[in-house]
Amino acid sequence: MSPEPSRREHYMTKILPVIMCGGSGTRVWPESRECLPKQFISLVGSRSTFQLAAQVLADPAFETPIVITNHQYRFLVADQLAQIDRKARIVLEPVRRDSGPAVAVAAELAAAISPDTVVAVLAADHVVRDKAGFVALCKQAAEAAAEGYIVTLGIKPTEPATGYGYIKTGAPVAPGSAVSKVEGFVEKPDAATAQRYIAESYLWNSGNFFFRADVMQAEIRRFEPDMAEAAAEAVARAKQDLIFTVLDAEAFGRATQKSIDYAVMEHTDKAAVVPADIGWSDVGNWSAVWELSERDEKGNSIRGNGVIMDASNVHIRSDEHLTTVVGVDDVVVITTQDAVLVLNKAQGDRVKQLVDRLKVEKRPEALEHKRSYRPWGYYQSVDAGARYQVKRIVVKPGERLSLQKHFHRAEHWIVVKGTAEVTRDNEIHLVHENESIYLPIGAVHRMANPGRIDLELIEVQTGSYLGEDDIVRFQDSYNRA
Repeated sequence: MSPEPSRREHYMTKILPVIMCGGSGTRVWPESRECLPKQFISLVGSRSTFQLAAQVLADPAFETPIVITNHQYRFLVADQLAQIDRKARIVLEPVRRDSGPAVAVAAELAAAISPDTVVAVLAADHVVRDKAGFVALCKQAAEAAAEGYIVTLGIKPTEPATGYGYIKTGAPVAPGSAVSKVEGFVEKPDAATAQRYIAESYLWNSGNFFFRADVMQAEIRRFEPDMAEAAAEAVARAKQDLIFTVLDAEAFGRATQKSIDYAVMEHTDKAAVVPADIGWSDVGNWSAVWELSERDEKGNSIRGNGVIMDASNVHIRSDEHLTTVVGVDDVVVITTQDAVLVLNKAQGDRVKQLVDRLKVEKRPEALEHKRSYRPWGYYQSVDAGARYQVKRIVVKPGERLSLQKHFHRAEHWIVVKGTAEVTRDNEIHLVHENESIYLPIGAVHRMANPGRIDLELIEVQTGSYLGEDDIVRFQDSYNRA
């Protein structure tokens, strides 16, 4: 079966971008963790990779994007979009099911607009240096997608990497076209096979896909009918929660857990590729971050508080603690508040194995940061003991915590910046800088920031149990009650 006859006359100039934003990014631990994965971290420059992707999509070639993420990251997505003044439709997966079901959902959402909507599925955790070149390639890929092809951007390999899919190119889809048919699509070969593929001019699959909504629907129904049915039902039964579209949990949970590469791209006869020389990186490990970072004449890169002596090709990242390297080459040193990683740059892909080991040992550092983000701001652990815990809390202007109570702990709040509006049982207090308030065990309470600057305070908890699950919410602005 070959792609349908030309529909170029129906091709709309605007592309509907769908940003996939649900991964965990364990290879760049300890900065990337389950609670704050790499797509939300400023690994390169001052913006997160998710924000960089959203900014590229401000080009007139694109419609307002759809962001597909999970429930845990919903407020992170909304907050980071607000920081760069970008709009998006945010769609929430109730459970993680890999990229296949997510693409199936994207096709359903696009088909509801129009069956011949051209969709661009883009990763939130990749970096493109040549943004203008990327937009131009998106337009080329979209033209071929409008004619019935499923198009990916193919990257010229720089090494025999085993973590990428490889593409063997065929004849052009049309005379003079830069887009070629795909003769072979192979996922993650071993090192020897990867070396042979490079010699035979294979391309890496970048993971960016362009397709017409009805074409992708048909191909998923053809190869993964259960996945297609589950995605269609999850979209049909989706509900709105605040600014989020929430897919139906029961229906989406039935979707086959499989990547779109395995589900469709290895089997379809509609696959096509356009070579892309755009400075692409999936920022897959710390070596890739070093390569994307500014370096001195010895190849050293420092972000934050670091000093390097008599060393070369070193990458240091430390926001707070002084981190020093002397006389050691080719290492990465990442220092966070609660963990330090020292890594030979050639061993970058082993960080995932390290994180898996930390999970087996039930170390909280594998999943959680000292700083935990919430829709109203964040809190950060400062100190803890058997019957006490100290936190720094920051509440954004105009936001407020839930109306709540605790059964096992009392709290002292000391305001260090701004003004807190505190509800304590039937009373409302304004607590200013250098003032404090006591909340006894069982008191129904709430904190709000009525001001125009961040509210910062120190919270001292005391009691027999200090877990985050010791909470009853009565009212909540974010539907968590």
